[in-house]
Amino acid sequence: MTNGLRVLAVDDVPPALDELCSLLREAPEVAEVVAAGDALSALKLLQGSHFDAVFLDISMPGLDGLELASLLARLSEPPVIVFVTAHDGHAVAAYGIGAVDYLLKPVRAERLSAALSKVVRMAGNQDGEPKPAPDAMSALPVESGGRTRYVRRDDVQFVEAHGDYVRLHTKSGVHVTRMPISRLEEYWEGTGFTRVHRGFLLAVDAVLELRSDTTGGLLAHTEAGDVPVSRRHARDLRDRLLAAAQRGELGRGSRA
Repeated sequence: MTNGLRVLAVDDVPPALDELCSLLREAPEVAEVVAAGDALSALKLLQGSHFDAVFLDISMPGLDGLELASLLARLSEPPVIVFVTAHDGHAVAAYGIGAVDYLLKPVRAERLSAALSKVVRMAGNQDGEPKPAPDAMSALPVESGGRTRYVRRDDVQFVEAHGDYVRLHTKSGVHVTRMPISRLEEYWEGTGFTRVHRGFLLAVDAVLELRSDTTGGLLAHTEAGDVPVSRRHARDLRDRLLAAAQRGELGRGSRA
């Protein structure tokens, strides 16, 4: 930081990437700019070298920008994220992940300058001020009737696998989004969700009580419905519920 920012720019459209890199190199806050033409190349660069910030396109083939940003939260020193996109429909999800800014193409120099000011503050100063890690997938986009809305992780009481999709169960209804449950489990690890069955993730603080079904199986009861708990996950869930109860976090009703 004392010698300027080291920035990674990511976009799968070469002219757009060249333009972004040119703007960044002209900025006085930036010392070095490295370009990547896709998310996987960017991830390899980030795993092998430190960057203060990543300016990241969202709509890319394969691993998209939102997914890459969530993966970056797992790095020991995650960079500051700024999204650069031609579409404004992902803003809620982008800020939910932890991005400090959201720039629309074509990027104007004054907007880039404002974003870089935020990056400098977040990346820290000469006194070594730490930067917060981005929050992985705190909001998920769902499509309905040709419109996109966002479901907050805190509103989800449990998640049900449905092939390459998941059903997000909330008190207000069920929402479907395209994502394997195994990937969502990785994103939401450590956020209060636990795997209780091959096909279910459960928000521990949403559990009101444990019940037995007609065959003697275990069910976790929430306001959004009952969730089956497999035998191999039952002990871990009971331990988590006990710990949550001791902290006063069970059945708080905060999840909509």
